[in-house]
Amino acid sequence: MWEADARLRRAVHDGRPGMLEALAGWVGVPSVSAVPGHRPDVVRSARWLASALRSTGFPVVEVWETDGLPAVYAHWPAEDAGAPTLLVYSHHDVHAVKDGEWRETSPFSPVVREGRMYGRGASDAKGQTLCHLWALRAHMAAGRRAPAVGVTLLVEGEEEIGSVHLADLLAAHREQLAADVVMVSDTMLWSLTDAAVCTGVRGSVNGRLEVRGADADVHSGAVAGTAPNACTELCRLLGLLHDEKGRVTLPGFYDAVAPLSRRERAELDALPFDEAAWLADSHTRSVRGEHGRSVLERIWTRPSVEVSSLLGGDAEQPSRGVIPPTARADLLLRLVPEQTADEVARQLRRWLEDHRVAGYDYELTVSSTISDPYLTPTGHPAAVALEGAMSRALGRPPLRMRNGGAAPAAQLARETGAPVVFFGTGLVDDRWHGHDEKVEIRALLQGAETLAYFLEDLASAMGRPGRVS
Repeated sequence: MWEADARLRRAVHDGRPGMLEALAGWVGVPSVSAVPGHRPDVVRSARWLASALRSTGFPVVEVWETDGLPAVYAHWPAEDAGAPTLLVYSHHDVHAVKDGEWRETSPFSPVVREGRMYGRGASDAKGQTLCHLWALRAHMAAGRRAPAVGVTLLVEGEEEIGSVHLADLLAAHREQLAADVVMVSDTMLWSLTDAAVCTGVRGSVNGRLEVRGADADVHSGAVAGTAPNACTELCRLLGLLHDEKGRVTLPGFYDAVAPLSRRERAELDALPFDEAAWLADSHTRSVRGEHGRSVLERIWTRPSVEVSSLLGGDAEQPSRGVIPPTARADLLLRLVPEQTADEVARQLRRWLEDHRVAGYDYELTVSSTISDPYLTPTGHPAAVALEGAMSRALGRPPLRMRNGGAAPAAQLARETGAPVVFFGTGLVDDRWHGHDEKVEIRALLQGAETLAYFLEDLASAMGRPGRVS
């Protein structure tokens, strides 16, 4: 095994220049799904990936059109017909940028500096996606004619806008997406030095709350002190979302929250958490939230409500001295097992009904792209194989962690009937969605090596043929 591992490791590292060149080329495509003017770029990104998949060796590659933005599908059957099939989910669209805030490089002009590649999408999630191609090339370099397991990729183009058409894709292509196990590659690592396998993600509900007071802008000199002020009322409501101990006040919000088991608490405690380092890496400056809970509990195992945007009054021009008639806020709710997105959306609506006051109109819109939380089944053979692959790549057994963000894992599990495991190469200081996004090249190398081992081990772990010595 040691000789085989060394050969695979060499193949991963030998492919480094070509994969970094490829990643730079892909990051240079500004596939921003939230900006309509970038639609041609998202299409170009899908075609770029399709070409890269064909050159890797995938015999079946298709660009799937939707009523929105395209996804990319690829399939490579296993060498042995009895081997399991792995479905890999990721995305090729990227978050919008504020070009003026970038210092290392322009967002879509990637550069490599001090072991990192800077550029929008380098980590979230183009780098993660290319790790699978990198791993497959190393896996095939051992002389295989086909992978040890069947490999299917679904890389959508709308994740950053809520996976608007993912449900349609999963329903329309159920047979092509059939799998024995699903891997979501849109997650983070613990650190470069301490390996940890992700065992679950939170769910999410997105809502927009709009308040209307007066019928139109009203001069404050004429009505100040008497007119209903939409901004003031919205701020009152938002202040009621949490109590003095940082707990969310939605009715029944915590009723379904599963308590941590002794094993889960021990896994959290085993992680080498340094609050000062975490504050510096995450750029959060201070710790807030639910009293009596550790930082890792709050971001992984406890639900939350955040205000992600506020709009009211003359936000982008000189004040005109008026009482604004409307104000709105975007809300982001993160959920944990055993909460469900549908029930939490109902709780949000009930909370608003409980806090209405006369003189204002209220409108709450909940996005259709909500997601449930998900935990990988404990002890599933695929999870065991992944932990083993990480051990081989890093030379020691991995710890266990969760991710605080959301992913469509529960949706993928429901539609395919297969369990979901998680593997990504992001780090908390990679600045996903922020300026100067970067990826650590070392994380990409370790990730590709881990995935190559995982391809070797998955078939035997699930009791099917496929492993070669």
